Amino acid sequence: MHIDKSKVQQRFARAKYSYTEQAIAQQQICQHLSALIQQYCPTPLKKVFEIGCGSGNLTHLLLPQLQIEQYIVNDLYPAVMEFFKHDANVDFCLGDAETIVYPKQLTAIVSSSALQWMQDLNHVFAKIHQALHSQGWFCFSIFGPENLKEIKALTGQGLSYHSAEQITTLLQQQGFEVLHTEQHSIQLMFSHPLRVLKHLKATGVTASSHHFVWTKQRLKQFDQDYAQFSQINDQGVSYYPLTYHPIYIIARRTV
Repeated sequence: MHIDKSKVQQRFARAKYSYTEQAIAQQQICQHLSALIQQYCPTPLKKVFEIGCGSGNLTHLLLPQLQIEQYIVNDLYPAVMEFFKHDANVDFCLGDAETIVYPKQLTAIVSSSALQWMQDLNHVFAKIHQALHSQGWFCFSIFGPENLKEIKALTGQGLSYHSAEQITTLLQQQGFEVLHTEQHSIQLMFSHPLRVLKHLKATGVTASSHHFVWTKQRLKQFDQDYAQFSQINDQGVSYYPLTYHPIYIIARRTV
């Protein structure tokens, strides 16, 4: 599937303020990834590069917890800089992570909920391997095949996700040792199907909709069809789930 990076940039830029409030699953993922990084990566970390920093959820978890001499953040759009205006030791390397030149001799590269937007993940893994110094760390979360499965089932729209096994194979082919892999599901519950769409718009992830326009008829059909996923709580009230499927990887450059 072709990913229109300009559309991704526009949607996330529009959602930059609502993202912090609405990206509940992504915040949970950052917290778990941060804990894994603290568990595996020895400190101090001299030079860290974060791909897809967004509003800084992962950044602001790692900086107070780890001894990091230089922290460089990346994202598609320059407006993210305002989220780091109080972080004196944060530097910027803005642009498309598939095409920009990465900083060199990095101690670690980290990323949360961003790499699924890469058109050629194997190419990005190769760039990451080259940018890390020997024994450098690559720690990230990425969404797997069950991510937003309700939306894909009803609309046919969504990214093409890699499985944990496929990601592990790609990393090993590029010269990484995979030390930790895990995955789970996060279900968010909504009172109405259209609230699901509002949530997705507020987090920017609707950028995956390729030549897809929400008409009044499509919204009505979506509302009706989403009933198949509805569940009833202990009070007898119906609610509508939305599934996130994060995969966590801790890897290390071996050659």
